Amino acid sequence: MQVYKVGGAVRDRLLGLPVTDVDRVVVGATTEEMIAKGFRPVGADFPVFLHPKTGEEYALARTERKSGRGYGGFTFYASPEVTLEEDLIRRDLTINAMAEDDQLNLTDPYHGQRDLEARILRHVSPAFAEDPLRVLRVARFAARYAGLGFTVADETMDLMRQLSESGELQALTAERSWKEISRALLEDHPQVFIQVLRDCGALKELIPEVDALFGVPQPETHHPEIDTGLHTLSVLEQSALHRQPLTVRWACLLHDLGKGLTPEDEWPRHIAHEHTGLKLIKAVNERFKVPKDCQELALLVGQYHTHGHRALELKASTLLELLQSFDIYRRPQRFEEFIAACEMDARGRKGLEQRSYPQADYLRGAAKAAREVAVQPLLEQGFKGPELGEALKRERLKALKAYKEAATA
Repeated sequence: MQVYKVGGAVRDRLLGLPVTDVDRVVVGATTEEMIAKGFRPVGADFPVFLHPKTGEEYALARTERKSGRGYGGFTFYASPEVTLEEDLIRRDLTINAMAEDDQLNLTDPYHGQRDLEARILRHVSPAFAEDPLRVLRVARFAARYAGLGFTVADETMDLMRQLSESGELQALTAERSWKEISRALLEDHPQVFIQVLRDCGALKELIPEVDALFGVPQPETHHPEIDTGLHTLSVLEQSALHRQPLTVRWACLLHDLGKGLTPEDEWPRHIAHEHTGLKLIKAVNERFKVPKDCQELALLVGQYHTHGHRALELKASTLLELLQSFDIYRRPQRFEEFIAACEMDARGRKGLEQRSYPQADYLRGAAKAAREVAVQPLLEQGFKGPELGEALKRERLKALKAYKEAATA
């Protein structure tokens, strides 16, 4: 029985990065032997055990064979006869197919260290093409390590293209897809994730609404980058540079979907794209069973981001409607995230990345003015029920008019 660290723990140590998750593989052991040593079995699909003291995961060395469609369509075989090399060959990338023992002796049968040094993401074997989830995983690793200069090997991109064209991506569950997408969006270069998916044809299969934005022009006066797809990538890039949370990054990705529906004879203008895009945002949200907070913000940003940009021009009544739509009294954080998404949208334009966004402070001030309207004096005046709601609305409108007058004077 021999124990090895494998995968990301080895990869990141060799890259000089912090090691967070440690996976271990056990060679030469049976399930019964592991249980006899106090390990607790937890794996449903293949033998994975928790260490009796540390609680860390240990998996028996295994081989796998394709037996159906999608990510789960595999039959696993684990036994003491399975070698370390046989276990490693079933992994996705060479940089993830290395192992080391407790003395840091490296086992690297598929030249992962060489690819680390060359900054290449390369598949281990042709079996890579059997698992559609690996298309998303490779794109995610490209996003994670883009800052270190990593790129996807041409032959690996070819296999990803084949997978995209095969229809296998449609067999992925919403949950598995979202897990990879959400993790990729939180990487340092999420725009690389989307670009790699587009380069291999996977974006067209998974999120055709975003793929449709590439090649769609916008007015050059507002968008020097012109192309709506490139703008979306830039907005996503800004959201990562400004360390925005997942909710904001997801909204940034989907905010302009309506522009993909604009008839070509109306280009480069996109009248009412905020409203036409809502059905597309809703469809993408449902396709991946996106968490509720991400769904809600994406829809609100899609509908109101141009209001954010025009904040200083809005009438007090329109400003009040905007604040009410976000329920700023009970959900203040959601309005903050909306402001952040609007700012990322404004900065995601070629040459305008450093331009100030005064709308942000203006909107915060408006929300503060509306929130500071007290309910108690209205109650003391005898207002209740619907009448109280109307009186409160009138007072908030009055406060916003005073705020607008003072702020824009």
